[in-house]
Amino acid sequence: MELSESKIVERAVYQPSACSIEGMPTQLHFFHAHPAIMLRPHWHAQVEVNYVVRGSVHYRMAGHDLRLDAGQMCLFWGGQPHRMDESSDDSLYAGAHLPLVHFFRMRLPPAISAMLMGGATMLTSETDCADDRNFPRWRSWANSGDEVKARHAVEELLLRVERMFLEPYTIIALGKEGNAGAASASPSPAVERMCDFIAANFLEEIDTVDIAAAAGLHPKYAMNLFRKSTGMTLIKYVTLLRLSRAQAMLMNGNDSILQVALDSGFGSVSAFNKAFRQIAGMPPSDFRRDVRAAAAACVLKSHPICGRRSQEENFSAVRTD
Repeated sequence: MELSESKIVERAVYQPSACSIEGMPTQLHFFHAHPAIMLRPHWHAQVEVNYVVRGSVHYRMAGHDLRLDAGQMCLFWGGQPHRMDESSDDSLYAGAHLPLVHFFRMRLPPAISAMLMGGATMLTSETDCADDRNFPRWRSWANSGDEVKARHAVEELLLRVERMFLEPYTIIALGKEGNAGAASASPSPAVERMCDFIAANFLEEIDTVDIAAAAGLHPKYAMNLFRKSTGMTLIKYVTLLRLSRAQAMLMNGNDSILQVALDSGFGSVSAFNKAFRQIAGMPPSDFRRDVRAAAAACVLKSHPICGRRSQEENFSAVRTD
């Protein structure tokens, strides 16, 4: 007897890979696509800008939930584990993932950086049809191979994010909402220099002395300045970049845990396991097992495939090193 065709609608499921935001944590990525749901929380060492063109999506953040409807835009720190668990069939979103070296080039209110790094989400409904046109154009220009167009795309995006804080916006954190004013502050060139050095060397054996020297600062002053600007230590940021890369390797590769640790910049398996537990709540071996089990279950449920989209279709990247 011939089997009848499955009536189950295939759903796209997001899986990090070597060419995704997790695998390349120091690059600026643009996206414009139907957002795929996530099997489990992920993290990446960039500030994320999301603009919902149509439909709706729902995020589970660290400490709060967030629903975005068409015409809304948000900004949050991707270093906090987060998961998109709902995406309407007609949803389309656009935006970018900004490495800190780009984020600190912007003139934002003084408290924004600390609130973002602390897990808050900035939300605005002050968008218009220009955003519908600009976000896909920025992605196209970034992916054009034309350096001038790519540079313009980045500069225009940064200006658009700055404008978000010149108009009404809402701060969402730990399930609470509040309004904010529109103060401004100058970015710190020293923090930019530190981020530049870290982006180029995070897979090497570097410490706060190396990072401070690259920025022409005393180590103690460099540590205090970076923590004041970002809400985290220099070493925590370096570790997060390494963990972002390791996450992608664990989900899509077959290398041993030792090899993943070494290729991600960790000097030992014990140091890797300790850092990974702190962000994922489990050792890397269990993380890999659970992710693959969830992916296999999804394949069986959606028959014949999960409808995974390629990263090349969804993302384009602009090198920052």
